Amino acid sequence: MTTTTEQTARFAAARQVADAVLFEGYVLYPYRASAAKNRMRWQFGVLVPPAWGPAHDEHAHQQTEILMEPRGEADLAVELRFLHAQRRTVQQARDDGTFTEVAELHLDDRVLVPWDEGIEERVELSATTAELAGEGITLPFRRPAREETETVTDAQGRTVGRLVRRTEEVLGVVRLRATEVPGPYRVFKLTAIVENASPWKPEPGSDDRDAALPRSLVAAHLMLGLSGGSFLSMTDPPEWARAAVAGCVNRHTWPVLAGEPGRADVVLSSPIILEDHPAIAPESAGAMYDSTEIDEILALRTAALTDREKREARGTDPRAAAVIDLADSMPPEVLERLHGAVRSLREITDPDRPPEISEPADDEAVFKPDTPWWDPARADTADPARDRILIDGIRVGAGSRVLLRPGLRRTDAQDLFLRGRAAQVEAVLHDVDGGVHLAVTVEGDPGADIRREQGRFLYFQPDEVTPLEDA
Repeated sequence: MTTTTEQTARFAAARQVADAVLFEGYVLYPYRASAAKNRMRWQFGVLVPPAWGPAHDEHAHQQTEILMEPRGEADLAVELRFLHAQRRTVQQARDDGTFTEVAELHLDDRVLVPWDEGIEERVELSATTAELAGEGITLPFRRPAREETETVTDAQGRTVGRLVRRTEEVLGVVRLRATEVPGPYRVFKLTAIVENASPWKPEPGSDDRDAALPRSLVAAHLMLGLSGGSFLSMTDPPEWARAAVAGCVNRHTWPVLAGEPGRADVVLSSPIILEDHPAIAPESAGAMYDSTEIDEILALRTAALTDREKREARGTDPRAAAVIDLADSMPPEVLERLHGAVRSLREITDPDRPPEISEPADDEAVFKPDTPWWDPARADTADPARDRILIDGIRVGAGSRVLLRPGLRRTDAQDLFLRGRAAQVEAVLHDVDGGVHLAVTVEGDPGADIRREQGRFLYFQPDEVTPLEDA
């Protein structure tokens, strides 16, 4: 079974984000093999050989479950993508025409060092919903071991060494099954399992992860596409499907709607948790690989590396060399775009926006409907220390006491420990999307004075607090 041109085109809009998943953390700043954080490779989505995983708290499989509403006999396109670790060693040429393995090979523009490169692999298939029923489909796949040699020459064209690249055999299995879900609509639960099927076993007593990595599926993730119909969001499903969505079991991966906003025919199942319709910021000038760090910071830091550091980075990996070249050649106007962007603006006086803005006293800020609060032309722009909002009919602002009751949908785990605690409001803040946030310090916190002095507060939305008294 092969993927059609239409199915490939359907994945195109999601592929940029999928590429970011594939190479997330591939090589970290300062992009040199000698950097300590580049000695522990392959952080995300590693499916190791079954004989290695259990003893080392790593996984040999991942499971994706998501609901889909196919239209008629729709085709499901599946694309498994992963990196195959390729071990590169460096050899220096000797006068007698032989080669000897070395830790470094110095050239004019780079320093070549041993390194594990990542080779992109794909496994593609398609099937109808009828073929997925019952026992479903099982697709074994194999990527053979191989060895390649690349001659290294200097600026004068003389052979000074060579790179030897070796890959080990990778074996795997993709299992697909669809079961109809009882309910008011024709809905199926799609189960997609990816397994490492390598028979390789480590030496007795061995704790060498480097031996398992060349036989692993690195950064493994799935792209799923329906030729007709749609998938249901796992984070915001329709009310009638919530129970069925809650019954889906996802292990070591998480599926989100991908591709263009407003469409639901493509899913990206990633070892990195994303939101529906993730996208790369349009200001990004190129891949930086560095584990979701900010492009501007990485570009500035990379440009500041010494010539020696840049030579080593260029010799570490072709992708690292591309990052160095990108940082060195980035025009000022491109770097300026990385500094920040406003996606949209909405007046804080939107009549549909809770909470309401109170009628101010003489010494309070005024928010008028004719000019948004963020407009510099206003004489009475936002003042966090003086602004007040109405909560339960009580004006709340700096100095007010409130009871914290964090909301479950948008609260992190630490906030949950503060439920029921009293706090003092330090400021009322407004964001450019029209949201209101209360900066607070918790009563009884021995570090409250330090937080206040440094401006490091906890933040809650108005519907997550209850006023304790009228301030």
